[in-house]
Formats: sequence, structure tokens, C-alpha cells
Amino acid sequence: MKILLTGASSFTGYWFVRELAAAGHEVTAVLRKRPEDYPDEVRRRRAEGLLDVCKPVYGASFGDDAFLALLREGGFNVLCHHGADVTNYRSPDFDAVGAAANNAKNLPAVIEALRSGGSRRIVLTGSAFEGGEGAGSQGLPDFSPYGFSKRLTSETFRYYAGRDGLSLGKFVIPNPFGPYEEPRYTAYLMKNWLEGKTPSCSNPVYVRDNIHVSLLAKAYAAFVAGLPDLPNYAQLNPMGYAESQGAFTLRLAQEMRPRLNLPCEVELKKQTAFPEPRVRINTDVVDADILGWDESAAWDAMADYYLKG
Repeated sequence: MKILLTGASSFTGYWFVRELAAAGHEVTAVLRKRPEDYPDEVRRRRAEGLLDVCKPVYGASFGDDAFLALLREGGFNVLCHHGADVTNYRSPDFDAVGAAANNAKNLPAVIEALRSGGSRRIVLTGSAFEGGEGAGSQGLPDFSPYGFSKRLTSETFRYYAGRDGLSLGKFVIPNPFGPYEEPRYTAYLMKNWLEGKTPSCSNPVYVRDNIHVSLLAKAYAAFVAGLPDLPNYAQLNPMGYAESQGAFTLRLAQEMRPRLNLPCEVELKKQTAFPEPRVRINTDVVDADILGWDESAAWDAMADYYLKG
């Protein structure tokens, strides 16, 4: 298939593009900048790593004139909208409504352009931290203004896709981890272990859903390939290690000890504050064997990535 994908330079976007290409699809990736123009090294490396597996298109943004022209002329089978407005997404002052408007900019025109190019299929990326997604506690609220923006985006796409007779797939991401991720939790653990330090887990009681990004990418590629070309709505919430953050931290330490040849000790602190819902996980078990995913090899790849720096 010919696939147009936004958000390719993100952590998950990088893996999605590579897995789609490995499955034999022709991927055109919309990138806001050229690799050398990204200020942070990890994103620059991801953008550089895409050049051999996809056709990059620079400068276009979802819904703008260049993007609409690309859709009309490209003959794409599927539009994979993985990009999202994430500017200051951790801030409590994040503009959820403005971000959702950016995520769905000119959506009716995008749908018209997509259809004129011969396609009726869209795959939208969602988040487990949107209100109403997955399973968990406290009535499944939005985790943050960013989570709220993702829910608004999803509802907008679902309305217009249904109105205009498109096939819409929603792929909901939990907590991915692995090579080329931003310096978040697992990167923090790995960095400290390699420096001979003992990191701590501040929120061991929270139950979350951490998934190897390589497994997530294989599930994504299969989901995209399986989306029908008829008016339809489909959703997948792939589950990884759905367990407490303390249990996941100990799992990671156990897997890394023999691979790093280090003690990989960790301190599990006593958690007393719970500003977020205690439990939020995805609900769809993915068949690793059918997807051709090797769990041990994924742990090997993660260790190798951090050892090489």
C-alpha cells in the first residue's frame, strides 16, 4: 500500500515508519524539518534513520495547502495521522482546544482531498490517557489537558469520517519504551544503571501499561494493513506489561542485569500522593507470535542501544 504518515520524527512515529516499510508498504513521511534542523540529538537521529526506508516530504503540515496538494496527487491508500500538537504538553496550562484544532486543521478539506486521491481510509493515533480509553480507575478521566486534546481530536475525526463515509481506525498507545525514546522513565533508569547509580521509582503503586515500542510498531502495521476500505470504525488498544510501576521497574532491572552485566539496583519509594488515576491500562492482548515479535530480542536491542550510547 501507499501510506502517508504524519509525526514520523516522533519516538513511536520512527518505529511505525520502519515497521510499515519492513512490511512492504511504500511510506511517505511528512516532516516539519530536515534532520539537521532538529535541535535535539535523539530526534535528529530518528529523522536521519527514516531516510532509507521512506520518502520524506518537508515543510507540509496537516491541513495546510501543501498537505492537501500532496493528498490529491499522491494516490495514497491510507492516511496515517500520527502527528499531534504537543507543545508544552506537560503543562497544566496546555491549550487543549487549540491543540485539537491544530490536530484536525481543515479536516473536511483533508477528507475531500483524500477521497479525490482515491482513498477512504484514515488511521488516527490515540492515547491511553484520553478520557474514556482503556480500563482503570476513577471513571477513566482525561489525565491532563493534553489527554483532553487527544479526546477532542478523536471525536472530531470520528464525526467527520462517519459523516463522509470513510473507514476510520483508531490505534491507542499506552506507555511505549525502547531505543530512540525521549529521556523519560526507562531512559532515566538505563542512564543511572550505566553510570553505576541507583535510581528510584517515585510512583511504584500506579498501575500503568508499558509496551516495547517494537511490539507496538508491529501491532500498528498489522492494524493499518487490516483496515477495510468500506465505511467503518475500528479500534485497537494494544496491551503490553499491565502492572504496577514498581513491578515494571523490577522487571526491567531483571532483564537488564545479565545484558548490561551490572547490578541494576533500584529504590522503590513509598508513594503517598496520587494526583493521577491509580490505574490506566489498555485492554487488547496482541499475539506476538502471529506478529513475528521476539521478546528476548527486544530486550537485547534495548540494552545494545544504551550500551552504544
